[in-house]
Amino acid sequence: MEREIAQINVIPLVDVMLVLLVIVLTTATFITTGTVPVDLTKAKEAGDRQDVPLVITLTGEGRLYLNDRPVAAEGLEPLLSSQPRESLVVVRADRVTVLERFVRLVDEVRSLGFNQVSLEVIRL
Repeated sequence: MEREIAQINVIPLVDVMLVLLVIVLTTATFITTGTVPVDLTKAKEAGDRQDVPLVITLTGEGRLYLNDRPVAAEGLEPLLSSQPRESLVVVRADRVTVLERFVRLVDEVRSLGFNQVSLEVIRL
């Protein structure tokens, strides 16, 4: 009397699961990083605010973005002048950004009347 051995072939199942894992991990990194790639600086302490800020991104190449939209070098002032002065402004600067360019950007924003200007960092 011969018994039939019933087994599940797990190799195709593992292959499918690995492909799904790669897809999930790839899409998760695109969702969390935003549209403008910036290598943020790390900090031990970071504040947690719940309101929606104005986000100014300064890339390592010196390009400027306001809420992920490209802005000309002199085009920031007209865009910010229509915003309420109580708004929080968050500056996302690449870690290789020249300090002088960053300071000029923060000075320009503060001279427009925005008092709540902060720097976005990655918590360690």
